[in-house]
Amino acid sequence: MALWGARFGKELNSQVQDFNSSIRFDQTFYQEDIAGSIAHVTMLGKQKIIAPADAEKIKQELEKIRQEIQAGKLKIDENAEDIHMFIETELTARLGDIGKKLHTARSRNDQVALDLKLYLRNQIAEIQGKIISLVEALCEKAEENLETVMPGYTHMQRAQPITFAHHLMAYTEMFLRDNERLQDCDKRMNILPLGSCALAGTTYPIDRELVAELLGFDGVTQNSLDGVSDRDYVIELASDLSLVMMHLSRLSEEIILWASWEFKFIELDDAFSTGSSIMPQKKNPDITELIRGKTGRVYGDLTTLLTLMKGLPLAYNKDMQEDKEAIFDAIATVKACIDTFIPMLETMKVLPENMKEAAQKGFINATDCADYLVKKGKPFRDAYKITGQLVAYCIENKKVLETLTLDKYQEADPLFEADIYEAISLDTCVKKRKVIGGPAPEMVAGQIQKTKEKLVKMKESFLS
Repeated sequence: MALWGARFGKELNSQVQDFNSSIRFDQTFYQEDIAGSIAHVTMLGKQKIIAPADAEKIKQELEKIRQEIQAGKLKIDENAEDIHMFIETELTARLGDIGKKLHTARSRNDQVALDLKLYLRNQIAEIQGKIISLVEALCEKAEENLETVMPGYTHMQRAQPITFAHHLMAYTEMFLRDNERLQDCDKRMNILPLGSCALAGTTYPIDRELVAELLGFDGVTQNSLDGVSDRDYVIELASDLSLVMMHLSRLSEEIILWASWEFKFIELDDAFSTGSSIMPQKKNPDITELIRGKTGRVYGDLTTLLTLMKGLPLAYNKDMQEDKEAIFDAIATVKACIDTFIPMLETMKVLPENMKEAAQKGFINATDCADYLVKKGKPFRDAYKITGQLVAYCIENKKVLETLTLDKYQEADPLFEADIYEAISLDTCVKKRKVIGGPAPEMVAGQIQKTKEKLVKMKESFLS
């Protein structure tokens, strides 16, 4: 008979038992369940709700169970309803009536909420560490390409000259924001739900603040109904992870383009590419394609959680058991994608000559040509028109701005002088963009340094 089955006259139908069980996935947080139980029983003993000697025996046996599971000596019973029941049943089998005292002043409702918060808190720290490693890899690749000129795009059309370093560092900004969001999620999550019990608290003189302190929480929930029914933190984390995946997917899409023969800006290492079973010349960017595809999977996890919670009345409902598989999947997917992305990025070969050639053919220095005239006193709209006419002439005659004669420039406007060639040099166009956030090598180098400083602070923050 199940531990909750006192008022039932029949055993649970075997199919229902299997359908109802969550042991397949909630065994993932057996360590968190035991940690929460140890803190809970420590408080029960200190408050003399149970005998301190009994509390000590329970603590010691729980620690043994943890060690045995970890070492593989104790196998988790797949027929158990959930990890909470498995551990409590195992404890009772070892300690008898003393073991039965563990669940005093506690419900599975607040117990599972606690376990999930403890588990997700640990997972957030792990993901933050991986994102930091990813940003470090981006910074390193950017430092190698501070002066690698490439075309910047809008509407997937060549627009203005930038550097490959500048482009990569745009993604560090995205991933830094992702880590900040994860930190915010962790802060909001870090409130102890234990003590809410099933939904209405307890008549026992428990000390919730003590349990919060033992488990490293910043405080305790202020409403027992919300304490057991809140899954905002799960949805918020899934949302944050969806943004991480969106950023990984955007960069993956660019790598796919850059690795194509049409761009040929980069070449992926053989160890991070695959071939074709029929076309021997193929070198496919499968990793980035999979990451792009798995982004939809994480979005699906978020949608599952939002849909799961949208119509639930207070307090706990069994529907909420479905939260774990979705968030576990999102976490596992993000971790796997980052772990694979970093070495792929580190081994990626950059082809600077191809980037520069593409930049030269795209008239991406046209804005600088117009700015040249503006600096000589010409109104911008007139300078824009003159430059546009020069570009049209170049296209018609298969030339680029750099190869036009000075006579042709002066025919368009006498303000043009010999220094126009220096003004529209791609290197000059990039190096003169010294505005904060711009692509000038010295500005990007400054961004890299500031990013590294942020990473140090992030490490200190989430590791403390």
